[in-house]
Amino acid sequence: MITAEAFRGKRYAVLGLARSGLATVHALLASGAEVLAWDSREEARDAAPAGVTLADPLTTDLAGYDGIIVSPGVPINRHPIADKAKADGVPLIGDIELFAQARAELPPHKVVGITGTNGKSTTTALIHHILKTAGVPTTMGGNIGLPILGQEPLPAGGVYVLELSSFQIDLTYTLDCDVAVLTNITPDHLDRYDGFADYAAAKERLFVMQHVDKVAVIATDDDPSRMIASRINHRLHRVSLKAVGDQQHWPSLQGPHNAQNLAIAVAAAQSLGVADDAIETGLRTYPGLSHRMERIRDLEGILYVNDSKATNATSAAPALAAYPAVHWIAGGQAKTKDLDACAPHFGHVKAAYTIGEAGAMFADLLSSHMPVENSGTLEAAIHAARAAAQPGEVILLSPACASFDQFKDFEDRGNQFRAIVEGLS
Repeated sequence: MITAEAFRGKRYAVLGLARSGLATVHALLASGAEVLAWDSREEARDAAPAGVTLADPLTTDLAGYDGIIVSPGVPINRHPIADKAKADGVPLIGDIELFAQARAELPPHKVVGITGTNGKSTTTALIHHILKTAGVPTTMGGNIGLPILGQEPLPAGGVYVLELSSFQIDLTYTLDCDVAVLTNITPDHLDRYDGFADYAAAKERLFVMQHVDKVAVIATDDDPSRMIASRINHRLHRVSLKAVGDQQHWPSLQGPHNAQNLAIAVAAAQSLGVADDAIETGLRTYPGLSHRMERIRDLEGILYVNDSKATNATSAAPALAAYPAVHWIAGGQAKTKDLDACAPHFGHVKAAYTIGEAGAMFADLLSSHMPVENSGTLEAAIHAARAAAQPGEVILLSPACASFDQFKDFEDRGNQFRAIVEGLS
């Protein structure tokens, strides 16, 4: 795990003992810090390591503490912990800020931070894969993979590749990325911000924290990203999906959104000194991420694709754009009452099969554009799509919805899709 003498003798409160919270507790204890921790779940408290003091920070005097560490999932715009931190004069931070504070004690390294509304995970994983392919010591963390504090420090010359949500950036103050990346900005998480401008400003803070001699890579395909790029004074690389040519040699990087992802990854890798031939090898061998346009199976000439991570219309649109003949499975808990972001690609859809709470609403929205069946369940939708699909076509789960009406989360939804498809004969 990542530890630091800088934490020795300091006092911290940790709210939430899920993966990142638990990793934070272990790292702080190993560093010699005093740790108070709490989780509303009794089973999580029972799993807390020896040496931690279990007490609710909301009812504990925290004056003199060096930080309150909260999970990015805690809505600090309305959670009482924010007022408690202010009242006690204690900074509210996240595990990424602790990593930033520990960097001075790590072997010489670089950090790549990736933020944006869509494409963060793929871009993070792709940069990590290119570096690994090129023989560079690297690990990825943040909003993807294992908690960064729970990972072993990299040797000298290593590169930490961090996916950073706006929530994580909100809790970070000193992370000076060697390469900071912005994929795009579209409306999202507006329940956590005072409007879209406030959300975009949260993303921009990743670049505000950078020193002027560091590198910024920004995809300038949308107006908010272009505005942020116009305000950056350090080493800026503007990239665009329009600059990417034929993607046929990169099977896991199909579609316009992946053109943007790979353009960013190439620029980031080049800025880190990776040779062009190693970058090309990385692009060719990148396996893709689970639940993000994941190719599950080719059965009887029909390709089954799991894009369960597409939990809103904007993130579903790229998958529709990537394939010219699609049988589209969509639905769940709708985040909006329209599918406007997908509309430019309706011509690619041979038929739609709707599921979940949004099934009837989506069927009404789509019925004037394509054949639609309100299948209700995922399994029924898969079987109906299979009966209609022809060789050369794609059966695509890209729900444009959250999953919690019928599934534990988007991963559970994608895993059930995979299991059903793999069981087909």
